[in-house]
Amino acid sequence: MSKLLSHPLGVFALAVVVQWLAALIGDVFGKRRRTAAAPGQGDFATALSATLTLLALIIGFSFSMAIGRYDLRKTYEEAEANAIGTEFVRVDLLPAANAAALRELLKKYLDQRILFYGARDNRRLDEINADTAKLQGVLWSAVVRPAAANPTPLMALVVSGMNDVLNAQGYTQAAWWNRIPQETWMLMAVIAIFANLLLGYGERRTSRSILFVLPVIVSCAFALIADIDSPRGGAIRVLPQNLIALSQSLTQP
Repeated sequence: MSKLLSHPLGVFALAVVVQWLAALIGDVFGKRRRTAAAPGQGDFATALSATLTLLALIIGFSFSMAIGRYDLRKTYEEAEANAIGTEFVRVDLLPAANAAALRELLKKYLDQRILFYGARDNRRLDEINADTAKLQGVLWSAVVRPAAANPTPLMALVVSGMNDVLNAQGYTQAAWWNRIPQETWMLMAVIAIFANLLLGYGERRTSRSILFVLPVIVSCAFALIADIDSPRGGAIRVLPQNLIALSQSLTQP
């Protein structure tokens, strides 16, 4: 199910089909059991209104969750750029030879972080993560060795900065793994299905085209939520603007 939720168009198509079928089934049962009293009156109208209201609340709550996670991913992208940029400056506290080597390593690490945000293929992502992990080990060794040889407060500042760089990557990865729970999606799906069943059951018009309206509207909301919540599969993604700007500033003479 997690793979489907990473493809908003797939979510839209599946949601439309399932909800429309639910509306058609409700319409069939409604025609069989329909009496002279309009099913859209009284208790039935209350049940339908309550179900649609609950569906709207759950969709709004889920949209808020998706926006919060999207903003968190943007925040951590900025934090990564700040951490790398700060450490690039603190490298000047190291001996000249160590500082030059560490600057080159930080530039390579920055390139890997930019690639992380643009990767969509899982195989390519695994390669980027593997290269990033190797670079992290090299970066840590590059600051620990001179700091151990010359344990001063200034060296501790460099080590602390590198620790922030490594931690920032971990926070970013955690934010990208933090998705809307599948239980929330299942609850939205169940309520949407029941809402369309009730809508079909109470529809008295001869044309069934009206039953297609609610599934499309709700499916658009589902697709938008899935798009925002999906870090890689959707059109709405976090771009590494701060990391790219930092890379450009570091390459300028």
